[in-house]
Amino acid sequence: MLTNNARSVKRILSTKEAVGVACQRTFATGKAKKGSKGGGPSDAAKTSTLSKEVKASTVVGSNILKKGTDPKILPAANYPDWLCQLLDKRPALSELRRKNIETLLYGDLKRYVKLDSRAKIKDNNSLKAKN
Repeated sequence: MLTNNARSVKRILSTKEAVGVACQRTFATGKAKKGSKGGGPSDAAKTSTLSKEVKASTVVGSNILKKGTDPKILPAANYPDWLCQLLDKRPALSELRRKNIETLLYGDLKRYVKLDSRAKIKDNNSLKAKN
């Protein structure tokens, strides 16, 4: 019995010591002086090495090959029509609810059903949630 108590006291002490070491508070050093060595962030604004002309005419960062260059941006006529439609803003649920359901296009109707069912699920979950 005495040995069991001694073991539990050792465990408690070692646990407290571990918590004390893990919870020690340390303070960061002050800002590094200008010209000092260190990997801290610099106050100087970082400027891009690419010119505006290069940024406007190429897709910067899309090259995945070791020996290659970034592809040039082509005129809109060279791309498929669906690609430009990806940038169009899709209507929100509130806007779709204001429209007549029978006159909606198939894509908008499909979006309406998806957003409406998602909203109903959220409402049901919030009602069932424990407060």
